[in-house]
Amino acid sequence: MPAIPAGPSSSPRPSPRPTRIRRVASEDARRRQLIEATIESIAELGFNATTIAVIARGANVSTGLVAFYFGDKDGLLEATLRHLARELSRGVAVRLRDAVTPRDRICAIIDANLGASQFDRRIATVWLAFWGQVPHSPRFARVQRTYQRRIATNLAHALRALVDRDEAWRRAEAIASLIDGLWLRATLAREPNGRSAREIASAFVDAELKLLERRLP
Repeated sequence: MPAIPAGPSSSPRPSPRPTRIRRVASEDARRRQLIEATIESIAELGFNATTIAVIARGANVSTGLVAFYFGDKDGLLEATLRHLARELSRGVAVRLRDAVTPRDRICAIIDANLGASQFDRRIATVWLAFWGQVPHSPRFARVQRTYQRRIATNLAHALRALVDRDEAWRRAEAIASLIDGLWLRATLAREPNGRSAREIASAFVDAELKLLERRLP
């Protein structure tokens, strides 16, 4: 008996999934391109001189595309700040994977926040520009609070092996403030010295941990 040709309904429909994946990847790449152009513009021209037109020109796209992906300039700037905070958080997470002791965990956080990448001229300049806008922008302030709380939470988690929750939070806030101060001081120096900043922070932590260990039964 000859084979019966399959009807139209029996032919498999091509899956749209690969197309959707490619489209999402393309959109993510375009967003990243615009964020990188924003970082370059702020680093070179400053916060106030960075406009949608400048960013679009740097990314070689139309200004309408910026609005399509981010809504407006503030949306793009917020996305850029979140990108910087997310990259820094990833650096912390990578270092925490190999951390075992409370000191290891605290030093992992110090090393990420005071690492060489955070003293890169572009990145440091953009961080400074954003923090200068925090008092005037609730959107930026929310990002800052979220990131600062994440760092304090990681530090407090490391300290909970040695002290109760309230004291762990107080000491975590102290260490986080020290990290911020050392970063700012080093960044504003003519020749930023991240290694010196890390050594100072680590020495402070070692002194604190010794005091806590003496109190343990």
